[in-house]
Amino acid sequence: MLKRKIKYPKFSLLLITYILTAFIFGGFLNEEMKNSILDLHYLGAFIAGVMFTYSFTAGVATAVFLIIGQGNNLIAFGLIGGLGALMGDLVIFKVLRGYFKEEIDKLGQEKIIKALGQNARTAAVLKHYVLPILGAIIIASPLPDELGVSLFAMDKVIKPKFFSVMSYLLNTAGIFVILFIGR
Repeated sequence: MLKRKIKYPKFSLLLITYILTAFIFGGFLNEEMKNSILDLHYLGAFIAGVMFTYSFTAGVATAVFLIIGQGNNLIAFGLIGGLGALMGDLVIFKVLRGYFKEEIDKLGQEKIIKALGQNARTAAVLKHYVLPILGAIIIASPLPDELGVSLFAMDKVIKPKFFSVMSYLLNTAGIFVILFIGR
């Protein structure tokens, strides 16, 4: 039997969870289940916010926010969802930020990344500007925050207080976009 090793197993599993979420929530959800999600109100927005930050629940959280977006009071739902996402990101920043480290290190060994790092000036620009901007984009999107947080965490100058403010603002902005798409 031929065994083939998957080069990026965590990213592959993440892609599978997004595909499954799209299949499950893509029109197959009945009205009763949608109403159950809406009945959770602010608690549902907070829990979805926490889920929004983690790889294997980000897709489900996005679907929940799309459903919540059909309800009222999107401002409160967005702000509370942002608080949940901040809590999730702080856990990642403080405890789990090494989860994707292995694959990030592996990505760092790719030819294109190595070529960018050959020049000291390019490496400095990449570390201090490009990686935090890329991290901010990832945190604001429904992509897993572990990767975005890891990119922020690579720069030791970034303090937890600054990260907290950035995390809240970026996640809340991303959640608002999803809520308004759901509307």
